[in-house]
Amino acid sequence: MFKSEVIRPHKSLFRLQLGEVWNYRDLLLMFVKRDFVAGFKQTILGPLWFFIQPVFTTLMFTLVFGKIAGISTDGQPKMLFYLSGLTIWNYFADTFNKTSTVFITNAAVFGKVYFPRLIAPLSIIVAGLLRFAVQMILFIGFYAYYMITLPGSLHPTWALFLVPFLILLMAGFALGFGIIISALTTKYRDMIQLIAFGVTLLMYATPVIYPMNSIPGKYQVYIALNPLSPIVETFRYAFLGSGMISWSSLTYSFVFMLVAVITGTLIFNKVERTFMDTV
Repeated sequence: MFKSEVIRPHKSLFRLQLGEVWNYRDLLLMFVKRDFVAGFKQTILGPLWFFIQPVFTTLMFTLVFGKIAGISTDGQPKMLFYLSGLTIWNYFADTFNKTSTVFITNAAVFGKVYFPRLIAPLSIIVAGLLRFAVQMILFIGFYAYYMITLPGSLHPTWALFLVPFLILLMAGFALGFGIIISALTTKYRDMIQLIAFGVTLLMYATPVIYPMNSIPGKYQVYIALNPLSPIVETFRYAFLGSGMISWSSLTYSFVFMLVAVITGTLIFNKVERTFMDTV
């Protein structure tokens, strides 16, 4: 005897299907493995790319912004300063870029079998955590080197305990903004071309390659309006002891993240019903 099951579209835009996501956790893990392995599958250097990309980017930043442009690094070793900003930034950039095309890249799967659609963007967020962990190992390696070779130059602070919270904020922003943009890319494919360009511009509006206190006062307010700025600045403050931490700014980022996730959830639940007609 076969048990039949009728699948009906849900009506509530606020329904997250977390219970169903848990029931499909094996599929979530399979998607995570797929997303993680896809980053180095059929490549010569394989997982080494997770180290090569941030190292070469950091070297380029050190040469261009540190040596040629002479931008301040708040008295910190230039390599470590840039790598600290890139480590937390890359997690947001990578997961946001992939989440923003989640409907298009998974259209073939969505059209053939039922599963909670929220699994697709969540798997990207979790797979991004694995890549972030690998790059954190690289950062800690450089951090230990400078701690030994330049004793007293680095001052880790109590804000290290906030690092999991900062990662959660970045994950929330990547998920919220990503699924908002993904709803647009189903109808407007040229949005895909703007994503990478927009993320690059956003990086320069975030204190990744410069400390907040090096910005002229009349411009600081604009950088502070970027909800990602307090996250990067606090992450750097936690490890290097330079920069600043502002509870009001972190609260602003947290509230902004909640709004992004809620808005993204509403749009995701609305678009998933009809996106196969337009994708």
